Amino acid sequence: MALTIRSRFEDGFGILEVAGQLTLGPKLSTLRADARKVLGNARVAGLILHVSEVTKADSAGLGELTFVYTLASNRGCPVRLVEAGAHLKRMLEVTHLDALLPTADNVASAKAEMKR
Repeated sequence: MALTIRSRFEDGFGILEVAGQLTLGPKLSTLRADARKVLGNARVAGLILHVSEVTKADSAGLGELTFVYTLASNRGCPVRLVEAGAHLKRMLEVTHLDALLPTADNVASAKAEMKR
């Protein structure tokens, strides 16, 4: 399944709905481009990556998530991954990226965590 990303704004948060394979390939750079667009909004209070439909991830995908984190951090914008599958969570834990890219069970709890 090819990588697809839909973006939207909700309650001052940018939300990227990511579906498909977060793996090395020409479509992977769309995550970076879409994150830049969302973070270009001066009013965005946080970035939520809704990843429940990510079917596969590899080191290139983790690298891209890390790059998105860097973009957001440079704007002082917190990031949360929402509904990450067991495989992606495990990859984040093993690489210690779970400290940079915390997960939340749903969009509402991610918003609440970032409002603190």
